[in-house]
Order: sequence, then structure tokens, then C-alpha cells
Amino acid sequence: MSARRISMIACLVLTGCGDEQRAEFRPDFGDLVEDYLFLELSMGMHDSNHVDAYYGPAEIRHAAEEAELTLEQIGEQAAQLATQVSSWPGNRSDRLQLARIKGLNQRLSALTTRIAMKQGKTFSFDEEAERLFGVAAPDHDAAHFDAILRDIDELIPGSGALSARVNAFQDQFIIPADRLSAVFGAAIAECRRRTLEHIALPEQESFSLEYVTDKPWSGYNWYQGGARSLIQINTDLPIFINRAVDLGCHEGYPGHHTFNVLLEKNLVDGKGWMEFTLYPLFSAAALIAEGSGNYGIDLAFPGDDRLQFERRRLFPLAGLDPDGADRYYELLELLEQLSYAGNEAARDYLNGTIGRDEAVQWLVDYTLASPERARQRVDFFDTYRSYVINYNLGKDLVRDYVERSAELPDQRWKRFTRMLSTPMLPSDLKQEPAMQATSPEDERSLRQANLRKSSPQARSP
Repeated sequence: MSARRISMIACLVLTGCGDEQRAEFRPDFGDLVEDYLFLELSMGMHDSNHVDAYYGPAEIRHAAEEAELTLEQIGEQAAQLATQVSSWPGNRSDRLQLARIKGLNQRLSALTTRIAMKQGKTFSFDEEAERLFGVAAPDHDAAHFDAILRDIDELIPGSGALSARVNAFQDQFIIPADRLSAVFGAAIAECRRRTLEHIALPEQESFSLEYVTDKPWSGYNWYQGGARSLIQINTDLPIFINRAVDLGCHEGYPGHHTFNVLLEKNLVDGKGWMEFTLYPLFSAAALIAEGSGNYGIDLAFPGDDRLQFERRRLFPLAGLDPDGADRYYELLELLEQLSYAGNEAARDYLNGTIGRDEAVQWLVDYTLASPERARQRVDFFDTYRSYVINYNLGKDLVRDYVERSAELPDQRWKRFTRMLSTPMLPSDLKQEPAMQATSPEDERSLRQANLRKSSPQARSP
């Protein structure tokens, strides 16, 4: 980025240059992207959570630090930039270029929403989610979850509160603190091995793993650029055995680390699209990131693969008795069906309908979290607000997209990889046509799978 370009950005934003200078300036699309990066990094000066990752030109970050723009200045320039991006006279038959323009505009729209929120403007939970992430989560009342709770009550019988019984049962599957490193190392290695069978990653890709405390989240991926990540695991609360594969896939392979590596490889290095050197946490990209992170667990460990791997490999490393594993994983499947109950707690809490204590109690009653985990979850609501919808709704949308006419494992991996390698938005997950078989071999395999699926002998009783 040239010194003249940095000077012109500051001049335009601070409105310190005259009409002649403005008329002389004729940006290309790369210049608009640099303006965008400057504004996002300027917003990061006001909100430490706003920029999740940045590995672009250091001089743009330095320019943002020196300019010290106000929120009002960032907002005004973001609105002007959105107009320029929308009216860019590109090739309107180039679907990829149109997707790029659409994606950059969504980021700018989310940026202006975050600015408004930082300035004190309030939105309802659903309006905020739509403005930031391009979706709104379904609304469920308590009755929606009652049938699931009854099934769990039958699975974990006894006296006392159901949440207390469930947590007492789960406590026998806690990884001892001195065995965390061995268990997570083995889990992540297996997640990586399975991912590399289907996705080609750069030879230099790698990650570092740290254990941290005093965080509102259970795990986090901090992408560093150059196909490198820092993965942090929060040890504030005991970690159950299933969380090793959960976090290994979600934060690493084929989740966040893989997503960011593919964006850097295909869009930044492959096309020079520098806007993807910055990941704004509060944008539509979050839904695809979190959704793919959660769906990636099922993709990497289909069917009973996960139970078999964890029983054979992780339980011994953790020193746990695998005898109760079947019932434990049956419980986990039911608990996942309660995931949207967390959204209801967040919606009512952030809308001001209930207070903190009521939100904690709802999570205890309807997600069966322990009081400690419920309080940590409300801390997450305080910090990240409507972001919570990206985990469950994101997973559902990603799963529906990937599995739409993609019945074979290889097809699902191909569709999943394509999604991680292109500038897709949540609306694209709903509208993009189903993947077709890409080779005669795929077509034959798909026909055979359909025949097996329709065969009476292939159905379970």
C-alpha cells in the first residue's frame, strides 16, 4: 500500500482534502478493498472483539492506528464506500465477481450496524441477527422442548431435578486435567487425518494449542495467516470426553483452521482478494464459519465412527471406563436437540424480557446445563450477543446445503470444500442449486447408493 494511498484514505475519511484532490482520485476495486480494511481496523480500535483475524498489509493497520477515527467518521465513510461498491461497473455476467461485491457490501452493512450498537442504538435480538449475520433463528416456546426432556428423563431415571441427574451422570466422563494434552492431541490428530483424506491443505499449514482460563467460550481459533492458527481451549470448567473431538474438528479440522486456510489459499493468494485477510467476527461469514465447524464434526466422523474411535482411542488415554459410552452418546444426541433452547434464553435476556438469574435458570431447566456452565453461557451472551444463532442454525443450514443431493461421502466433502473456498453468504446456502455428480464414477456410485437405499434389505428395523 503506497504512502499516497494511505494519505488519500485519511484525507477522504477525515474530509480534509479539497474537491480537486477528490476529483483526481479514481479508485479501482483493490483501492475500495483497502478503504474497507482501513475502516474495519479503525472499528477494531473501538471494539476489541470486532476484528477476529487480520494478516493483511501492516501499513493499513498502522494507518488506522494513527488516524484514530471516531465512530461517526467510520460510519459516514462506510456508507460512502458501500455506495461505491454497489455501483462498481464490473462484469455483471461474472458470478464470482458479483458474489465478491455482494459479500463486501454485507460486511459494510454489518459494520454500520455494529457502529450503531456501539453508539447506543438498540435492536431486537432477531433484528440484530439479521443485520449482522443475514438470518434470524426460529422462535420456540418451552413446550417445544418438553418431549425431548421427557426422553432424557427416561434415559437418566431417578429422583431430584433432571439437570442435576444429567450432570451427575456426565461427570463420570470428565477428562482428568493431567490427561487433557494427550486426549486432545490424539483427537486433533485424527480430525486432521480424516480431513486431509478429502481436502488438500498447504504443506506448511500448522497450529499451536494452548490451555487458557477466564474466558466466556470453551474454545477459540485465532488465525494468524500463512496457514497457521493458534487454538485455545478454556479449562475454567471440567471438560467432558466428547469435547476433544468436538473442539478438534470445530476449531481445527475441518472447521475454523481449515476454513481460514482455504480462504487464504483460494481467494487471497489465488485471486488477490485482500478483503479476506480480515475476518470481522460480526458478519455473515460467522454463520458459515460456525456452521461448518459444527457440521464438520459429523462429516469427519459419520455414523458410529466417532463412538468407535473415542471408545477405542480416547477413553483409554483419559483413563475412563467405556462401559457407559453407549448411553452417554445417546444422551448427547438428545441434548443436541435442546440446542435451540439456548437461543431462547439469549433472545429473552438480550431483549430485556428476563434478567440474568432467569436466563441462567432457563438454561439449567431447558438445556440441562449445570449452574456453572449456565452462568458461563450468559457471560457469552453479554459478550457476543446474537452470535449464538450461528452455532445451531448455522449447522442446520450448512448441513442442508452440503447434503442436498449429495448422498455419497466424497460428494459431501467436495461440496463442503467448495463452500469453504468461495465467498458464500447464508442466503447462498438456501438458493444455490444442488451439486450434481461430477464424474461417471460418481453417477454410478450414486445410482448404486439409491438402489441400496430403496432396497427392503437395506432398511433397519
